[in-house]
Amino acid sequence: MRINGRDYRTIWLDSDGRRVHVIDQTGLPHRFETRTLASCEDAAEAIRTMTVRGAPLIGVTGAYGVALAAWSDPSDAAIESAHAALLATRPTAVNLRWALDRLRALLLAAPVSARAGLAYAEAAKIAEEDVAACQAIGRFGAELIHKARCDDGPINILTHCNAGWLATVDWGTALAPIYTAARQGAPIHVWVDETRPRNQGASLTAFELLGEEVPHTIVADNAGGHLMQHGLVDLVIVGSDRTTRAGDVCNKIGTYLKALAAHDNGVPFYVALPSSTVDWRIADGVRDIPIEERSAREVTHISGRGADGAPIEIQLTPDGSAARNFGFDVTPSRFVTGLITERGVCAATEEGLRGLFPDLGG
Repeated sequence: MRINGRDYRTIWLDSDGRRVHVIDQTGLPHRFETRTLASCEDAAEAIRTMTVRGAPLIGVTGAYGVALAAWSDPSDAAIESAHAALLATRPTAVNLRWALDRLRALLLAAPVSARAGLAYAEAAKIAEEDVAACQAIGRFGAELIHKARCDDGPINILTHCNAGWLATVDWGTALAPIYTAARQGAPIHVWVDETRPRNQGASLTAFELLGEEVPHTIVADNAGGHLMQHGLVDLVIVGSDRTTRAGDVCNKIGTYLKALAAHDNGVPFYVALPSSTVDWRIADGVRDIPIEERSAREVTHISGRGADGAPIEIQLTPDGSAARNFGFDVTPSRFVTGLITERGVCAATEEGLRGLFPDLGG
């Protein structure tokens, strides 16, 4: 995607073939900066602090974190230590474990002298696979968007959190169909949930849509049901941090409420995800998916830009009030119209997923 006249991915390898560069998403939309990851510890910190975020991008960053570790020390012990340290950074998104397990299995089976080169090659392969998957998700999802048009007005799409190119290596998941359909000439308008408490919708999704010149309007998180009641939403498309083999979807907190409102108002509710986000080990998302609980300060305080343009943080709540910050919720499969994947659209069921991915759900 393009920023300030230059094409960017969210993560890329330095010309030295070792260090890794990422876009620092904590400064967006007001400050665009990049960060250099020179060690496994740097990669873990970038994931932990949400310098990088979004399930697919976390997975790729974790893969490069293992590569950085292997460059310094390719021993079995160092690989295992890197795997454990990176896995502990974020508990909910399954892409991280998927990528780390893939790197560990490859490296431990290889000669020690070959491990660093193999690690970097595999991390780059995972990144390219993610781009290809997101492009395919965009094509399949765009077909649904074109079919949603029923009059001469714009196609109104509601999304939640950020599942665009900033959450992946490029293109995105939930926003890939929007970008693809818009480039194909579809008249699209996006309702952008602010996505409290970190406001990834108001900051990141809006930032992306501005860059792509896609018409959009930022709304408070609780406005979605009202919009649907008044016929102002044609379909909902969200991303996923983990989807069970039975089609339960774990995504940013507040997604479940949007699914309930969509169900009550007959609005199609789609989830866009690559196969790396499917956790084939579990079926019951409410029971089995670990939900990350982040710092209460994200609820009690808010960051923004002051009148002088400088970044500021202000307190929203009275002193002494307790707060809790659940990062994700789970939408049961019965409220999901369909899953948009790199191999097509399927029902949010085990049969639907196995029909598209018979090679993965064994």
